[in-house]
Amino acid sequence: MPAEENKAIFRRYVEEVSNKGNLDLADEIFDRYLSHQSDGRIEERGPEDVKRFIDEFRQAFPDFRSTIEYQVAEGNMVVTRWRASGTHQGEFRGIAPTGNPVAVTGIGVFRFSNEGKVVESWDNLDELGMMQQMGAIPQPGSTSHEGRITRAEISGRTHTEPPPQGGISPQEIAGG
Repeated sequence: MPAEENKAIFRRYVEEVSNKGNLDLADEIFDRYLSHQSDGRIEERGPEDVKRFIDEFRQAFPDFRSTIEYQVAEGNMVVTRWRASGTHQGEFRGIAPTGNPVAVTGIGVFRFSNEGKVVESWDNLDELGMMQQMGAIPQPGSTSHEGRITRAEISGRTHTEPPPQGGISPQEIAGG
């Protein structure tokens, strides 16, 4: 398939599957595919996984809306920078609804087969920012919220522990 047709398929995925909830269309767009995770894992997925993922978002964020900021395509690869927003009105991955507005950006790379189906993907999105906007993780510089993860818990240190020692000093880095 020409690169422009692959871009149109991705736009159709965003507009019809993500935004309108036409989950059955995922069967036309996705084959069994390899999904490269941001932590380095590779998972085999298919149209049913796409439907489950989109349904999870649409239930947690009923006003969920995704827009394409730009796309670049070459050969069988399409790179898309996107922005999504919605209001956290349903449980999301164990986080109770907060009513908070959430806006997140990401980049998706899809590799298409000659038949125009996704056979490989690489997705990155600002999950930390999304969790902070929902209130599940405090914003930097804010006071910790009861019942939520604190910065000290994330780092594994408490305020009573001294910071780690050792390493290279600023003077050594500067050549002093």
